[in-house]
Amino acid sequence: MGVLNGKVAVVTGASKGIGAGIAKKLAAEGAAVVLNYGASREDAEKQIAEITKNGGKAIAVQGSVANSAEVVRVFEEAKKAYGKVDILVNNAGVYAFAPLAEVQEAEFHREFNTNVLGAILSAKEALKYFPEEGGSIVNIGSAASTLTAPGSVIYSATKAALDAVTGVLSKELGPKIRVNSVNPGPVVTEGYTTLGFKDSEFEKQFVGQMPLKRVGSVEEVADAVLFLASDASRWITGEKLVVAGGLR
Repeated sequence: MGVLNGKVAVVTGASKGIGAGIAKKLAAEGAAVVLNYGASREDAEKQIAEITKNGGKAIAVQGSVANSAEVVRVFEEAKKAYGKVDILVNNAGVYAFAPLAEVQEAEFHREFNTNVLGAILSAKEALKYFPEEGGSIVNIGSAASTLTAPGSVIYSATKAALDAVTGVLSKELGPKIRVNSVNPGPVVTEGYTTLGFKDSEFEKQFVGQMPLKRVGSVEEVADAVLFLASDASRWITGEKLVVAGGLR
């Protein structure tokens, strides 16, 4: 028996990376999962196939979280398939790193529209589908919100804003809906490797500051999300759980 049996979870940005890992973890614990994805249906279908092969239930729904009409459709499809939503994981996010002299207005809006507005729109829509007993919202933030690394001015600002969103919504939506955040440090994903961070000087610098002396895994982030999504954290809301090997 999984700890999420009978629950329905919507995970945004779930076709790969951390989002896919979260979706698979929640499904393995009994939740029916709605995998939202932005572009790659093929990647989303790979995750669905793995979940169903292992006895889980999942569907994939395309939609940009930065577009209110598409967010509405994601939740309509969730209700059509499973009748309700108990858990929302706001994982969808974009990023780009550049020094201040190279910051572009368009990049600012791209990141804020997905990372911050997307989480707000998704939470707003989820309210219509939570059952009477309430549910759980887990925002995927980042240790970047407090590390404030050079070259990350836009991304770090979006994640600091998401920390504030978590705090505000926890007060506004309580007592029935809990809102928390998981803020990972460096985690090995497809994007992390593609950007050249793996085995780089960037990685060595951060690992050197970590008491646990290694980068994290997708599963370790997913474990933290599972805790905050489940009744094991039923008296926890408004919290920011930093999953970063002790990095501060």
